[in-house]
Amino acid sequence: MTAALHTHASYLEASARQRIERLFDSGSFTEFLPPSARVTSPHLGQLDAPVAFDDGVAVGRARLNGAAVLVAAQEGGFMGGAVGEVHGAKLVGLLRRAVREQAPAVILLLESGGVRLHEANAGLIAVSEVMRAVLDARHAGVFVLTLAGGANGVFGGMGIVARCTNSVIMSEEARLAMSGPEVIETAAGVEEFDARDRALVWRTTGGKHRYLLGDCQHLVADSIAAFRAAASAAVEAASSTASALTLAGLEAEQALLSARIEHFGGARDPIDIWRALGVARPQALPLMEADEFVAAVEGVRLGARP
Repeated sequence: MTAALHTHASYLEASARQRIERLFDSGSFTEFLPPSARVTSPHLGQLDAPVAFDDGVAVGRARLNGAAVLVAAQEGGFMGGAVGEVHGAKLVGLLRRAVREQAPAVILLLESGGVRLHEANAGLIAVSEVMRAVLDARHAGVFVLTLAGGANGVFGGMGIVARCTNSVIMSEEARLAMSGPEVIETAAGVEEFDARDRALVWRTTGGKHRYLLGDCQHLVADSIAAFRAAASAAVEAASSTASALTLAGLEAEQALLSARIEHFGGARDPIDIWRALGVARPQALPLMEADEFVAAVEGVRLGARP
């Protein structure tokens, strides 16, 4: 199969390494700490848990339509992309390298359920260090972009990491949230959130809702080609605009959160939020393809970032 045909494959169904291979220019990926280096978790083996020789994340450099970028891709097939000590250290190292080399962009292909319970404390520390590294990179003028379209979603600490980046690209099938549906149901009861109600789950955490709330800057179809085109456009646009982190920018994002509580604090379902935003026929949104949806909600998104 040619590279052109590869790009039209599903992003959702691809592995982390397939996404790298098909998203970036052919043969351009150079991996740091590849599986042959055998850098594995120091904790999983002690618990008789399976290990991966890349600890569930591939990091390195590549080219996207000729532009040099640094890349990380989490493997959802290994422990749901959950973060442990080595996994997190690889992400931090990549972001620090981006600052040192003044890389024009870092692209994070995120798919994670959060922190590994097997490495709870080490994983939590690792995620906090990733957050700091993302903000340090942004402060240094490095554009950090998140792509989210994996079956496991982007939850927990990595959900926060995604929102720390400059921009987020999602498919409708993607999910992004602080807590996963099962976690909310366990903590607050099924009356608060029924994790078995798949329509509710995607209405609440899926790409369309995140796009409407401004958490996601671009919504694309579930294909490698669509993600590649959107990522390339985002990197190109960032190269001509200032992307450094500022206090004013952080305050503006905090204002967005306050606005959500003010306007939608009493909403019981995302459809209530869509209706309050002025969306015509909000019940029809879940049935629309990505391009049709974006056109239908033009002008009604809440405080979207550029």
